[in-house]
Amino acid sequence: MRKIIALIALFLFNDILAQDVSAKFETSISTNYSYQYALHKPKGKEKKPLIIFLHGSGEKGEDVELVKVHGPFKYLKTHEIDAYVLAPQCPKEVYWEPESLYQLIQKIIKDNKNIDESRIYLTGLSMGAWGAWNLAFAHPDMFAALVPIAGFVDRVPMIENCKIGEIPTRIFHGLVDDVVDVRYSIDIYKKLKGCAKDIELTIFDDANHDSWSRVYDNPEIYEWMLKQKKN
Repeated sequence: MRKIIALIALFLFNDILAQDVSAKFETSISTNYSYQYALHKPKGKEKKPLIIFLHGSGEKGEDVELVKVHGPFKYLKTHEIDAYVLAPQCPKEVYWEPESLYQLIQKIIKDNKNIDESRIYLTGLSMGAWGAWNLAFAHPDMFAALVPIAGFVDRVPMIENCKIGEIPTRIFHGLVDDVVDVRYSIDIYKKLKGCAKDIELTIFDDANHDSWSRVYDNPEIYEWMLKQKKN
């Protein structure tokens, strides 16, 4: 009887020993994104480029007029840009998400047959620059130019830097930026420098976080973008 009890105890003891298990788990997580957006359509019926502008955190919300406070739409109030200009608005409770933005761009292209898909440009300021970096790395084949201003850079772009080496890039930042450290732009520039075919970093030594006004208010950045074309 004691032997039987001992064997049962041994079996129970073996059951609580550590085990290695190989298994597989699958799940699906779905998130819905809804963007309001402003879209400027140029004159004429010939093929025209598309500029995508991602705003900063201060323009989140449900008032689409906020996307016109800075950037290309501010410039359009007093100047012409011979291009489509798309400015989505990020809802307050979320941040820029690459795949939903990509789907929005695809919809705009589908709905506007005169968009030249070889001349699609991506730019953004602050949170929008962060979103632009992530979107460019998610879909590098889409963009003919990239202009991030005063943006944070995630770890993945820092690691996969050469993924966007073919995209002509102009980076801008303020030296005394006390919101997003200038080192983010310096570090990603150094990472890209070795493999990028066309890249420049401009640091304004007298600028704080708003290093974008002097960029977007100047026709030179639009002239440069509109010259870029994917092969």
